[in-house]
Amino acid sequence: MRDIEALDSLWAEYCLPFCDALYVRQGEQARAYGVSYDSDRPGGLVIGESFDLAAESAEDPERVSWVDGQREVELPGGGLLWAGEGDQGSQGFFARLAEDGTLVWAVFLTESNPFTEIRLVGCGATFTSTAGVAVTVDIDDPARR
Repeated sequence: MRDIEALDSLWAEYCLPFCDALYVRQGEQARAYGVSYDSDRPGGLVIGESFDLAAESAEDPERVSWVDGQREVELPGGGLLWAGEGDQGSQGFFARLAEDGTLVWAVFLTESNPFTEIRLVGCGATFTSTAGVAVTVDIDDPARR
């Protein structure tokens, strides 16, 4: 299974792998990157190495979390930013969706708490969790380092 198929299959059930990561759709392909939160870094999100999502999903298909949105912001050009929680209280996620609900990209964090605030300024968005974790990303290129 390719990464895009693995991502689409998970998102069809509103699930993401249970790991700190960024998932980005790039046309008919997808990329997955390990991430970590560091409040001392600009934006707060440290983008790590890419990994094979399809292989990870095949190795442990049950290691996923459903996601449930608690906040959304419509984007001027269509689509929306969506943020919320995973299936355990410590988990949070935020994502960009296309107009048809297709996942454009998503960030899942296991120890952030749910993201309940979204502030959009130009092409940047800041997502803030109930624990005060604040992450700012470029909504067009969240993997920009």
